[in-house]
Amino acid sequence: GKLYVEDVFVGRDPSFAIPFRFVGEYATHALFAKIMFPKNIEGIQNPDEKRWTLLNVPSFLLDPQRDGSRSDAAVIVDFRRRIALVAGPADYCGSIKKTMFTVMNYLLPDLGYLSMHSAANVGEKGDSAVLFGLSGTGKTTLSADPDRQFIGDDEIAWTDAGISNIEDGCYAKLIDLDKKAEPVIAAALSMPATIVENVPPLPGRILSDLDPQELDLADSSITENTRFAYGLECNPQVMEGAKAGHPKTVVLLTADAFGVLPPISLLDKDDAMYHFVTGYSSKIAGTEVGVTEPKATFSACFGAPFMSRFPSVYANLLAKKIGEANTRCILLNTGWSGGAYGTGKRMSIRHTRALLNSALAGELDNVDTEKDPNFGLCMPKSCPGVLDNILNPRNTWDDKEAYDKAARKLRDMFRTNFREKGLKDLGIKEVV
Repeated sequence: GKLYVEDVFVGRDPSFAIPFRFVGEYATHALFAKIMFPKNIEGIQNPDEKRWTLLNVPSFLLDPQRDGSRSDAAVIVDFRRRIALVAGPADYCGSIKKTMFTVMNYLLPDLGYLSMHSAANVGEKGDSAVLFGLSGTGKTTLSADPDRQFIGDDEIAWTDAGISNIEDGCYAKLIDLDKKAEPVIAAALSMPATIVENVPPLPGRILSDLDPQELDLADSSITENTRFAYGLECNPQVMEGAKAGHPKTVVLLTADAFGVLPPISLLDKDDAMYHFVTGYSSKIAGTEVGVTEPKATFSACFGAPFMSRFPSVYANLLAKKIGEANTRCILLNTGWSGGAYGTGKRMSIRHTRALLNSALAGELDNVDTEKDPNFGLCMPKSCPGVLDNILNPRNTWDDKEAYDKAARKLRDMFRTNFREKGLKDLGIKEVV
């Protein structure tokens, strides 16, 4: 048999970047590593003392009784020897990037740097923004803005100098992609050295004979978790060096399947810390095995499975950096309006972009607001390009009593999560 090897780096900033060697059984996985990770990073001090190795072995099936694993697949990280193993039959490229992200989430706090499960971009005036969010909340879509320069869509570091991409590529969800609403991703489908993952060929056709633009992106027969890996250079406007100064805006993204959170909320420091460590969203069908419809989830720091230290470590770093940079914070809901999932409708990308753009431009900094009675969130009463009545979610429901019941239900889930995870002991103020 053959092994495929790629020598790449994690991180674009030499102040924290580490070299690592990918060794795997599949050429596809090696190409993924080449697409997703930076190359030829110079200026790293003592690189041999920081070098990692990642072994990707899909053919090796673990035995839970023999190996003490939970299934026949596992991701194992040895920080002392700087070796990571991705083993088992889950042929999913995302395991490679998330394994190395987990490594960085352990290493960067020791430098006083914050590793973030987020996207980032920067405006014409140098006003950078960081967008936190779980899979399916819109990080990739919203960060690929034709009016802003792109930094990255999933893994960002906030250092003493500002923000920079940890990666060198993007990994977008393809299921039901609207090519008109997401032209950057659509155009990248036709570019070379990209990977379309888990999308089957058209009936009666051979995959190698198809133009990627012909693929049926609504086909979930293999899995809902269809993906597309493409290099940063596929984006039309990439910020030089994929880095920028300290962010002017931090955006916490959520996709609320209950349909009760405001489409946008203005957060003070206590609010931001609470919602950061709470990490509320809805698990969207397709990202995890067994999830076929959205359900509420609370994932600390919007990435609990990859955060290899306690949430308070990242929360304290975020609070420190927000305070030092005087960064505004918002909660942006890309979920449902007018009712819960199955009754209401998903927020339109047009409305979401209008809300986000107004926040980034500072147009919501001094508007009149009202306070949500259930979640204590500060809701703007007006926003350019958006009808005023959708800004308060209760106004969008025909059945107000049903809204109140759903809002109280989610509110109580927030409170239960806060209590069960001991967030008060981390110094987080209970704002809900």
